[in-house]
Amino acid sequence: VKAISQEGDDLLWKENPDPDLKEDEVLIRIKASAINRADLLQRSGNYPVPPGASPILGLECAGVVEEVGEEINNFVKGDEVCALLAGGGYAEKVSVPSGQVLKVPRGFSFEQAAALPEVFATAYFNLYMEAKLSEGEKTLIHAGASGVGTAAIQICKAMGNPCFVTAGTKEKISRCMELGAEGGTVRNEENFADSVAKWTDNNGVQVILDPVGANYLEDNMKSLTLEGRLVMIGLMGGAKA
Repeated sequence: VKAISQEGDDLLWKENPDPDLKEDEVLIRIKASAINRADLLQRSGNYPVPPGASPILGLECAGVVEEVGEEINNFVKGDEVCALLAGGGYAEKVSVPSGQVLKVPRGFSFEQAAALPEVFATAYFNLYMEAKLSEGEKTLIHAGASGVGTAAIQICKAMGNPCFVTAGTKEKISRCMELGAEGGTVRNEENFADSVAKWTDNNGVQVILDPVGANYLEDNMKSLTLEGRLVMIGLMGGAKA
């Protein structure tokens, strides 16, 4: 198959070995992929490929099932699907465990579906499985206009969790509120801990989803309720407070 291979600073479209298909996997002919921060980090040498994963970039894709492994009974050839990948999305084909594959939602294009798995899985896993966010609990979502942020806002709205966001501009805050956020603050114009205190009547939020890290730690602590949960999914602001 052809795939985008990294050679030094260059990305080259060239022949690569065909992906192997295991018994519990689905082989997808890729129609669209997406770019995530991890791809950029991997390209710069700061995100090692997991053991056994494809060295080809690309952590999500959408396409058509071309073949299924012997153990697969929930997908058939011709199904339109999207998938969360450990790598290999920037290629013509990829094999992926069936548990990481979803059928394309009705009405979605391949391009739209390719942008779903990584951000929505990240948001749901961290909010509802790691932080155990319960119905009615409030959450603060940093970088609300990012891919994970916009996914988190929509999930929170659907699950009955009011959310407050931070973002870099007023325009981004407005877009977040269109998606379902109840309030927001521009990170360089206001102290978000003060804004959260006003939004919650000084009660704080139960959960914070934070890709920033050290720069926000002190104000994150001020923004949490007693027994609140801080989930850090990135260190864009550093690792040492």
